Amino acid sequence: MYRLLTLLCLLLGAFPGLGSTVDEARILAADHEPGGWLTHGRNYAETRESPLTGIHHHNVDRLGLAWTYELGTRRGLEATPLVIDGTLYTTGTWSRVYALDAVTGELRWSHDPQVPRAWGLNACCDVVNRGVAAWGERIFVGTIDGRLLALDRQTGEVVWETLTIDPERPYTITGAPRVVKGNVIIGNGGSEYGVRGYVSAYDADTGALNWRFYTVPGNPDEPFEHPAMAMAARTWSGDLWWEVGGGGTVWDSMAYDPDLDLLYIGVGNGAPWNRHVRSPGGGDNLFLSSIVALRPE
Repeated sequence: MYRLLTLLCLLLGAFPGLGSTVDEARILAADHEPGGWLTHGRNYAETRESPLTGIHHHNVDRLGLAWTYELGTRRGLEATPLVIDGTLYTTGTWSRVYALDAVTGELRWSHDPQVPRAWGLNACCDVVNRGVAAWGERIFVGTIDGRLLALDRQTGEVVWETLTIDPERPYTITGAPRVVKGNVIIGNGGSEYGVRGYVSAYDADTGALNWRFYTVPGNPDEPFEHPAMAMAARTWSGDLWWEVGGGGTVWDSMAYDPDLDLLYIGVGNGAPWNRHVRSPGGGDNLFLSSIVALRPE
């Protein structure tokens, strides 16, 4: 099946316009499109290693500046750009999205989601954004104030928008979405200020919530959302942690293994930080500071 998908992508790539859609087949065949960068870490494994061989130790001293594009800020810039069919997609401060001609640096479109500036108080580490995801003919971005947006890849127009957080809590999104099997997967930040962590999957076509996995248990007097939360609750103690939130946000790191059909998520620190306050009787406090494997569907 992998060879068939690879052959299909190579054939599509031979005909301009036919291979423009970003999908699972194209991402699986990323090595056969060395000039592109289709997903956050270049491939599902997020190895971030380019197969290009034109730059090497014999000619690296001849590298020079081709073009620059000013983003108009002195604040943090942390995005990994995507390069798809000659367009570079990246993000700047306040979750702004830019589409640039990869050869000339000319701006093709930009989108400003108009994040309320007051929400920056909830961001522990500046109003940064780590990049976008692509699927089909859309670009997906998470915003500092907890929204997930789908933009038309050619024009930057908003296709759909959904709020992924409880706006009464100090959640943020600084991480890049990932897309697996048509699910746009996004976590959030906020453990420093006391929130309950989770990761969510939204339908790439409609923006509908397909599933949500909480990383730490909630109110023990209420039903657990998932059997895993009943297991996790046994590793916590005291009666304060769930009121504070517990933390455990999935603020960026993820990777997908198509052979095992497993999505790996990195879970962050607890809230409050002090374990003697968070869980005075000790315990592992699952799933804090853990790697968790989920079925992406």
